Amino acid sequence: MRKIRKLYYFDKKNMQEMISFLNNRNEYFNSIMFNPMIPLHHLLPLKYKFLPETYVLKDRKEIKGLITVAPSRCPMRKMEIQSLFFEENCYEDASELVQFVVSKYKAMGAFSFVVKINDTLPELLKMFVSKCGFSQISYEKLWKVSDFHAEYNLKDFRPFRNSDSPTVSTLYNESLLPHIRPLLSKDAKEFKEVYFKGLSYFTEYKYVIEDRKSKNILCYLSIITSDNENYILDIVQSSWVEIDIESVIGFAQSRIRRRKKGFNLFVRTKKYTQLGEKYEQEFIKNKFECVQNQIVLTNTSARILREPVHSGRFTILNQMFGGQTVIQKRVGSSE
Repeated sequence: MRKIRKLYYFDKKNMQEMISFLNNRNEYFNSIMFNPMIPLHHLLPLKYKFLPETYVLKDRKEIKGLITVAPSRCPMRKMEIQSLFFEENCYEDASELVQFVVSKYKAMGAFSFVVKINDTLPELLKMFVSKCGFSQISYEKLWKVSDFHAEYNLKDFRPFRNSDSPTVSTLYNESLLPHIRPLLSKDAKEFKEVYFKGLSYFTEYKYVIEDRKSKNILCYLSIITSDNENYILDIVQSSWVEIDIESVIGFAQSRIRRRKKGFNLFVRTKKYTQLGEKYEQEFIKNKFECVQNQIVLTNTSARILREPVHSGRFTILNQMFGGQTVIQKRVGSSE
């Protein structure tokens, strides 16, 4: 009998066999199985969720696949599929898991799903598009920083504060290409520190570059790690202001070096931002190695906003019009 259910601690033995190829499998187990909040977290309404949740596809006593989804703190309740494991070429199992979580969380009020797939997996991409209703929107690349040293002015940087969230949210949304903005925009709540930050499966350090005179925030930096060895730098900046990217990377290296001597630093570029291509050219010039190219896919629901219907007569460019007008009918559809 096949069924999809929550991942339990006693699944550990079967899970070890499934993901034995992972170098960081111990860290993965700790993040998805040993978090003390997970059992209670499944009982929370969607708007209060803050941790990833994992489900397994089980056929009798054998686990055939696993999927992990994580919520955002956006009022529109966006979800991200963070991991998907299944037996080789068993795309029916994979699509069953994806369709399950999409249906489950949309019924709870989720508005959209995002997933990132390596461009080396065309069959998996085909499955998401043809069977699970996802659409390809853009690309993300990961660049490894090696043999790189740059000077920076420490006074240009300061730690991120929760009061910066509205400004950083605006900065991020303005950095997106216009046609991508409705799908990937972020609310200020998504940048704020959570109360249960210590229970998260990753560690994040956040900073901003602030203009000394106007006190305007020009750039936002996020450094994330899940294993204290590999760190990913994410940069959000205004397209109207010139920022020395090399000094930003140099600053990030110095912050990490204060905590750990041996580490790997990667920088993420996003094709769907206005400066994505500029960053790529800069990294190619500095001989950074592109270690990952991911395709970004979304599955977004259409929402009908019920607005009041107004009746009456209107003048439009000296022409009379009588009848009914609906202010807003439909937004948020990607299909």
